[in-house]
Amino acid sequence: MLPTIDPTASAFLLAENRSMPMHVGGLQLFERPEGAGPDYIREMYLAMLGNSDVAPLFLKHPHRSVRTGGRLMWQPDEQFDVEHHVRHSALPAPGRYRELFDLCSRLHSTRMAWDRPLWEAHVIEGLADGKVALYTKVHHSLVDGVSAMRLLQSVLSTDPERRGMPAPWAYRPPRRSPLPASDDGRSIAGLPVEAFRTALSLSADAAGLPSALVRTLRRAARNETSAVSLRAPRTLFNQRITGARRFAADDWPIERLRAIGKATGTTINDVVLAMCSGAVRAYLEELDALPQESMVAMVPVGLNAKQSQVASAEGGNAVGAVMVQMATERRDAAERLSAIHTSMADGKEALSTMTPVQILAMSALGQAPAIITPALRMQGVVRPPYNLIISNVPGPRTTHYWNGARLVGTYPLSIPIHGMALNITCTSYDGQLSFGLTGCRRTVPRLQRLLGHLDAEVVALERAAGLA
Repeated sequence: MLPTIDPTASAFLLAENRSMPMHVGGLQLFERPEGAGPDYIREMYLAMLGNSDVAPLFLKHPHRSVRTGGRLMWQPDEQFDVEHHVRHSALPAPGRYRELFDLCSRLHSTRMAWDRPLWEAHVIEGLADGKVALYTKVHHSLVDGVSAMRLLQSVLSTDPERRGMPAPWAYRPPRRSPLPASDDGRSIAGLPVEAFRTALSLSADAAGLPSALVRTLRRAARNETSAVSLRAPRTLFNQRITGARRFAADDWPIERLRAIGKATGTTINDVVLAMCSGAVRAYLEELDALPQESMVAMVPVGLNAKQSQVASAEGGNAVGAVMVQMATERRDAAERLSAIHTSMADGKEALSTMTPVQILAMSALGQAPAIITPALRMQGVVRPPYNLIISNVPGPRTTHYWNGARLVGTYPLSIPIHGMALNITCTSYDGQLSFGLTGCRRTVPRLQRLLGHLDAEVVALERAAGLA
């Protein structure tokens, strides 16, 4: 009997269409080990190709037929072809990062067929600085961005001399603390889908939700920070999208951002949101498309839930979402940062009065309009509940290696959806905070200009903090 695909994974598979591929991706940059020969990159590719013992997660593909009663089932690929999934690519001259991002944009645009396991890895050579790039993509029905980051980290080492290390998709005996199973911890555009399960089957622990819901809806009606957003201004990001993607990435030293936060009494996350606010404001101003009202961002957050009713194995920590007022209507960088700090603090405080189950249920309620609206093709009829998604995925804090190759950068590629044409995801690694911008190529023109605006906003925030 084939294993049934759970409702969460089925939702990701069935929501997918030509305009909305539902896979997450990652771009890693490696420096060759000292003494590496001219054939090093091909040897690296062959080493990854040589992992013939593949983990079960990477061997299954979705299937349904009359025999399955129309239900989606996971079916093992009896004719698994590793060369179809692990590929070797080269950039055209002059081998700039622009050419690399162009290639990743095209690779991220294409859907993966259900008749094979839903993942790909591309070893990419041709960068002018001699680095090796690895682009991977995995369907969201298998893993989310956090799980993908953990999976990558699990095959890396802090020892530059270590060799014989497996590829991320290679089979390894389970450890005491295995990675989350494929149906746990997934997220819809940054928010764990466990929230949606919880919302559908609230336990007694959620009995206090009605009063919390009333308070939350009152705040939302006044357009204040809340777990639920009732309105956001229409922007060019909030319309139907095409399947073509544009990807751009860059990183900034964490200490530089921490210094701004310390000087202004804010957090690094506040500074990141202020960077995004200023960058999006400048970008939309260039296009004469900046709304007069503040834009709203959905920001996943981890926080301590109400201690009096906590009964979770995680010690009371929960993940929810805050609908942050981005203050994009304000010209002054210091004012934007202050407003965002207040908005985030208010949102976290509101959620911290709830239990973990209530947080998940409330966050699911806040997400519902963004998911249901595109599913029912109601863009333009129902106003978007928020304008964009900004999430942060923690990564390794120290330098890591794969078979002697030093990992020098890691950048996330996410999933734009109908009504949310831009997704900004950050990940930390070895003292750097890396931004991955993924957008619809047609809906978000010249997306790469956002990188320049992000950098300009860091400078503006440093001036506002008295650091420059």
